Amino acid sequence: MTKRQALGKGLEALLRSAQDESRFLELPLESIKPNPYQPRKEFSEGELTELAESIKARGVLQPVLVCEKAVGEYELIAGERRVRAAKIAGLKTIPAILIEAKNPTEVLALALIENLQREDLNPIEQAESFKTMSESFGLTQDEIARLVGKSRVAITNTMRLLKLPEEVKNLLREGKLTEGHARALLSANDPNLQVHLANLVVKRGLTVERTEILASSIAKERKKSKLKKTKTPELVALEQELTLELGTKVVVDKRGREGRIIISFYSDEELQRILEILIPGK
Repeated sequence: MTKRQALGKGLEALLRSAQDESRFLELPLESIKPNPYQPRKEFSEGELTELAESIKARGVLQPVLVCEKAVGEYELIAGERRVRAAKIAGLKTIPAILIEAKNPTEVLALALIENLQREDLNPIEQAESFKTMSESFGLTQDEIARLVGKSRVAITNTMRLLKLPEEVKNLLREGKLTEGHARALLSANDPNLQVHLANLVVKRGLTVERTEILASSIAKERKKSKLKKTKTPELVALEQELTLELGTKVVVDKRGREGRIIISFYSDEELQRILEILIPGK
């Protein structure tokens, strides 16, 4: 058995033991230290306040996961949002499940998997989590998929989001862009174009399908113009600017001083949307 296979089986065994051999405790909040491997980076103040109010009314319904670091000192594996909200609610203790994690790798594995199963992570946090599991644990995408209950294709597609520019990734983190939109942007193959398209999606409310068509169309036109060299760089840039502004394919056909601008639309609704951009108030 290879080291990688052994590690994968070890993680599965750890997850089983977390359920079979765990101990339920009521721990002082001050005895629980943050998890340095916390995969979740974004915490909404509004959500924390809302959860704190719920905790005041009903208590903490689901225990957090911890491991013991020293006598009377614990490290949080999963449940940081509950810990933060409990502190806001004024609680002194919190229900916890004590898990026997032997090393930081096991702690990270449990933290990642618990968050992924609860769907508490945004797409970028998920992608970074999968990357950590791959680089820190040496797991293949098939092994990661099996551990977190997703398909290998889903793991691959999510990890590809890390190739996007930071500005686009921030829109994903903030929930302004969906994972489907972000995957569509990957076909643009140009960081600046991806940023422009992402902002257009947010501004115009483009569907995933429309974003796919737009990104693919611009990429093809760029490639075609480079191969044929039938249009000047300035004309290609103008086409792309109009395409991005209108959110649909635009072709500029210029011959001498004359020419035409062809604006594509794919439904009556899209035609109306374009008209509202060109003729505000129509």
